[in-house]
Amino acid sequence: MAYLGEEIKKLGFGLMRLPKNGDAIDVEQTKTMVDKFMAAGFTYFDTAWAYPGSEEAIRAALVERYPRESYQLATKNAAWIECKTREEAVSQFNTSLERTGAGYFDFYLLHNLGEHRTKFFDDFDMWSFVQEKKAEGLIKHIGFSFHSTPEELEEILDAHPEMEFVQLQINYADWENPAVQSRRCYEVARKHGVPVIIMEPVKGGMLATPPEKVREVFEKAAPEASVASWAVRFAASLAGVITVLSGMSSVEQMEDNLSYMKNFKPLDAQEQAVIEAARAELAKYPVIPCTTCNYCAKVCPQNVGISGTFTAMNCLILYGNKEAAKVQEDWLTEGHGKKRAADCIKCGRCEEACPQHIKIRAELERAAKAFAVPDAAKA
Repeated sequence: MAYLGEEIKKLGFGLMRLPKNGDAIDVEQTKTMVDKFMAAGFTYFDTAWAYPGSEEAIRAALVERYPRESYQLATKNAAWIECKTREEAVSQFNTSLERTGAGYFDFYLLHNLGEHRTKFFDDFDMWSFVQEKKAEGLIKHIGFSFHSTPEELEEILDAHPEMEFVQLQINYADWENPAVQSRRCYEVARKHGVPVIIMEPVKGGMLATPPEKVREVFEKAAPEASVASWAVRFAASLAGVITVLSGMSSVEQMEDNLSYMKNFKPLDAQEQAVIEAARAELAKYPVIPCTTCNYCAKVCPQNVGISGTFTAMNCLILYGNKEAAKVQEDWLTEGHGKKRAADCIKCGRCEEACPQHIKIRAELERAAKAFAVPDAAKA
């Protein structure tokens, strides 16, 4: 039986991590990536009101250069980010229309539901709002992205049968991860007959550059295949999937993804066994499960470089090179105008926003000690 989006090719262009030229998005490189993507027959693009510069970049790289009916464009509403009234939440939709110049959205999502964040969409009745916009022809399909428990996902789908799809974090590392519960959330969506868009198939890039022991598992099985290809193909092999979003940030990443997804073949039983072996090896490393979504940064009153600190800590955990990790920590915090881990005032707002349920305050304290950062004067 056919489902919504079944005809869409199984690789979507995630626009959260576009290439940069300094601090600004490199629109010319993005145009090249869009051209390659479209030329290969792929058509799904995913942005969000909350992704800085992304909606404007895709206007220049896609909307102003291709016929509107030749692609699907998705964006999202983050009512939980500094919205005190329904009007403020609703205004995000109008802003997205203006930024993208798209005229309408093929897929529109309520962004990052789960835990306390869902209440904002309930209080502002954003459920009715998206249905109204769909009736007006400004949205073709309505759904939501989700980061929480399968039990909460069940509650939302029971309460809102009008939702046509759900976007879930699914990758082989999080398939049985108790903090993410990818498998169980996927099974809830399948039970409700709701098709799935997959985000974070490479876990923010972590599964593209895993520890050497994990890499060896994949290279032994298929020396010619990129490590990232295993992660994307794992996600795309699942039933009921509309597309798998890959947050590509270079032409090289785009070309690699196109090389194996243009004529996509699901994983066979032998390849699934390779994934299991890699998962078991990866579980031996206690990395911080940060995907650099930077939702924490949007609410941190101290402007602490949280994701940069965690990137440096993971470098230390995986490779044991404290000197290299410290250089990375310097660059990704103060080098980008951010404060260090020691400047955290432990307010906890970051943890409320974190889709990965990271104990951010405790991890920042650990990082401050690991990098021997002296206590800084609190602002």
